[in-house]
Amino acid sequence: MLALAGLFTLNAAMAQRYAIIDTRYILDKLPDYTAAQKKLDATAEMWQREIDNKQQELGKMYRSFEAEKVMLTPDLLKKREDELYNKEKEVRDLQKKRFGFEGDLFKERQILIKPIQDKVYAAVQKMAVARSYDFILDKSEGVTVIFADPKLDKSEDILKELGVRPS
Repeated sequence: MLALAGLFTLNAAMAQRYAIIDTRYILDKLPDYTAAQKKLDATAEMWQREIDNKQQELGKMYRSFEAEKVMLTPDLLKKREDELYNKEKEVRDLQKKRFGFEGDLFKERQILIKPIQDKVYAAVQKMAVARSYDFILDKSEGVTVIFADPKLDKSEDILKELGVRPS
C-alpha cells in the first residue's frame, strides 16, 4: 500500500509541466517598456535636481548662519535657527514626497510601468493555460535557477504573444 502511494506521488510529480521565463529580458524587448522606463528615469532625475538645488540653498544658509552667528542677537539667532530647521524639514519632506514609500516616483511607476507588466502577466497566463503548464518560474529576479534547460525558456513565446519580434 505504501509503495503504491509513493508510486502515485512520484507519477504526479513527474506529470507536472513547467516553464521558465525571464521577465527582465521580455520587458527590455518591449518598446513601450523602454520608453516608459526612459520617461520615469527622466522624471526621477528632474526631481533629484530639484532636491539637490534645495540642499544647496540649505548649505548656503548654514554657511551664512555660521559666519554671522556671533554677531546676532538672541532673538535673531533663534529666528535664523528656526529658518534653518524649517528649510531642513522642507528638504526632507520633499525627498519623502518624491522618493519615499508610495511617493511620487512609486505612483509614476504604477502609471507608466504597471500596465505593461500586466500585459506581460496576461500573456504568460494565456500561454500557461493554453499549454497546460502547472507553474512558470521567472529567472530574472528573486528566484535562483541554478540550471535550466534552454528549451524550457519560453520568453520568446511570450514576446510573440505580445506581438514583438525577438532580435
